[in-house]
Amino acid sequence: MSMPFVPETPSITAARLDDHAAMEKAAQFLAGRGDTTPFHRPEWLAAVAAACGQQGLYLIAERAGRVCGVVPITEMRSALFGKALASSGFAVDGGILTDDHATRKALTEAVLAHAGAHDFPSVELRGGALPGGPEWQIDETTYCGFSWDLADSEEAQLKAVPRKQRAEIRKGLKAGLQVETGRARRDRDWHYQVYATSVRNLGTPVFPKRLFAEVLDRFGEHADILTVLHDGAPVASVLSLYHDGVVMPYWGGGVHAARMLRASEIMYFTLMRHAAGRGCTRFDFGRSKTGTGPWSYKKNWGFDPQPLRYASWSRDGQKRDVNPNSPKYRAMVSAWQKLPLPVANMIGPWLSKGLG
Repeated sequence: MSMPFVPETPSITAARLDDHAAMEKAAQFLAGRGDTTPFHRPEWLAAVAAACGQQGLYLIAERAGRVCGVVPITEMRSALFGKALASSGFAVDGGILTDDHATRKALTEAVLAHAGAHDFPSVELRGGALPGGPEWQIDETTYCGFSWDLADSEEAQLKAVPRKQRAEIRKGLKAGLQVETGRARRDRDWHYQVYATSVRNLGTPVFPKRLFAEVLDRFGEHADILTVLHDGAPVASVLSLYHDGVVMPYWGGGVHAARMLRASEIMYFTLMRHAAGRGCTRFDFGRSKTGTGPWSYKKNWGFDPQPLRYASWSRDGQKRDVNPNSPKYRAMVSAWQKLPLPVANMIGPWLSKGLG
């Protein structure tokens, strides 16, 4: 009688970002898979570390000299928001990648061991192969993701959008808006000006300007900025990531005038066509909290919300709360919206370094 094959437990190495040999191993493993995200890439962890001071590492699983699984880790430290291990920090994905249960179990145990050894009271795994066990909380109701296939022509892309939203796009196309795409200083300044205004109006602190610069510099041709202008002034702008044929508009926003001008509609529709021209076949609209305005906005475009599954662990059973939509922060959000923009831009980056 033959016995079922059970893979041996892999060895686990904790590798820092300056371990170039280990980073090359991780990169080669990631390059051979079809389920990675931009947030699994060493460039992402390095950008976060350089801009926000939150150090990154990989837990790398090997069996018989071959990498069989990885998990990218950001060591979040904040005087205001506490300590946590996040996979990945400042990201909406980046969890454990492996193809077998034994490696998933070993990596999960290694994450918890690293948390214990370095006094991190909580762990957040965003997507990937989620752990089992009663000590883990699995959340599949808070956030949804939105994505669809890109069409092969502008007219086909318009037809993919429901009639009401299509009409908004057509109005924007007639508004005399200009669109610029690039990675130069001008593009970066426009983006930060618009994004900082947008998040202040939403009541959240802006990320450090250096974070956007580090991502652009480290991702190279795999990231860019698209800005919509009205009479020469930026009114909407988005920094997008390109990964394995997928475009993800990640940090975007608009000023108050953007709504009347339908600048956001032009921004996202033009990005779809721009990405298709680069060879992308899929558009990932990112995540939104279930039932919120952004969630409804993406549904209006015709996207079908898909629940995102996250896992969290903590020593005391309480999940770290850094969600600005949480009732805990309602008063802070209201107060932040009233701050003068220069003040918000001065304080915000210091606060936001711990929000990832």
